[in-house]
Amino acid sequence: MSWLRRTGWAPNTEEAWTSFRHHISNHVKGQGKRAKVSSIVLAIMVLVILIADVWVYYYWLHEAKQNGKQRIGSIMSLLGFLPCIKASNESIDATMLEDGMNQEKGAELFDFAIIETATDKFSNANMLGQGGFGPVYKGKLPEGQEIAVKRLSRSSGQGILEFRNEVIVILKLQHRNLVKLLGCCITRKEKMLVYEYMPNKSLDAFLFDLSEKEKLDWATRFNIIEGIARGLLYLHRDSRLMIIHRDLKAGNILLDGEMNPKISDFGMARIFGRNQTLETTNRVVGTFGYMSPEYAMAGQFSVKSDIFSFGVLLLEIVTGIRNAGFSHHEQYPNLPAYAWKLWNEDRGLELIDLALGDSYIQAEVLRCIHIGLLCVQDVPSDRPHMQSVVLMLVNETTTIPIPKKPAFIDKGSPSNTDSPPGHSVYSINYASNTTCDGR
Repeated sequence: MSWLRRTGWAPNTEEAWTSFRHHISNHVKGQGKRAKVSSIVLAIMVLVILIADVWVYYYWLHEAKQNGKQRIGSIMSLLGFLPCIKASNESIDATMLEDGMNQEKGAELFDFAIIETATDKFSNANMLGQGGFGPVYKGKLPEGQEIAVKRLSRSSGQGILEFRNEVIVILKLQHRNLVKLLGCCITRKEKMLVYEYMPNKSLDAFLFDLSEKEKLDWATRFNIIEGIARGLLYLHRDSRLMIIHRDLKAGNILLDGEMNPKISDFGMARIFGRNQTLETTNRVVGTFGYMSPEYAMAGQFSVKSDIFSFGVLLLEIVTGIRNAGFSHHEQYPNLPAYAWKLWNEDRGLELIDLALGDSYIQAEVLRCIHIGLLCVQDVPSDRPHMQSVVLMLVNETTTIPIPKKPAFIDKGSPSNTDSPPGHSVYSINYASNTTCDGR
């Protein structure tokens, strides 16, 4: 070995080892720097990819919304992202709301493009009418089903609260005398409700139109009265929830192909607990001419508020006269006052709509007037519950209590002198169909 070292063929061990360690150290340091640089580059690339993915996702989502292509499996999952309705006397109870969101029954979320095509781009030719919510259009889905589309007007006083309220309430209701909600459409700045189509539109389109009211013979009118009563009985007592409609009127009674009535427009409806009897609100909504006195003046509503509205509607169906803007007789400010006067003088048959001719049954007509007057009593406790109303309508032998003078009698009216003791007498201008808060 020493010979090899001297000849140069064998290296010095210590020098060789030192040289080897130095080489390895340099190599490792180089590798570490490269690995560190590689890690940094990789992290930056991952971050860039993530940012790009997020941007692409939100861009796609935005475009999908703009084009009405957003797909969501459940209508209630969509409604869950809408502004929450607080549990207060102005809204649906939070527990009921959550329960409603978990109980979806066959509702569909429609694409805007489908609704736009179905209504021929919301053409005037397909417009069925105009309400407080906005215009209503007839449409036909690709599979041929006819629909009615309620489109929230941007100028409407109603908004997302009423929209969501109607969806959640009506999805929980199933009755032959309630309109069926098929689904809704929320896209761009549009909010629409999609219903089953009612070919005969609304009751007021016949009842207050001189050229159409003759199509409502007495048998048809009595069937409509009974159907409305049964629908209200379901809302007040037989459904899983107690529902106060708060805007029952001729315009919110739709008629199917066989002239069967269906109560519609639940945007103002409120859910009551089974032990709840009364609620007070600072936001009075509804339609003058149908509002009970305690609701119009004190914001108090209950099932008896709907009973009052039903009584007014019943008298309108019998007489063919609209209560709002009543001008049939100068001495009486409204239809209930006029009806009570004639009925109290045994002249009730003079109230019958002349368009009925001789098609009516006198006993049924007089019984309906009697029940209608009982429903429009000033004091809520004097009004019957809906189950009693239905019984009085269908059972001729049922004893009907004698009504007192109805609410909203003008102080200047000559009939004021015989007002029952203890009765408050009110006056409201019925010459206008103006309503509170967007109705």
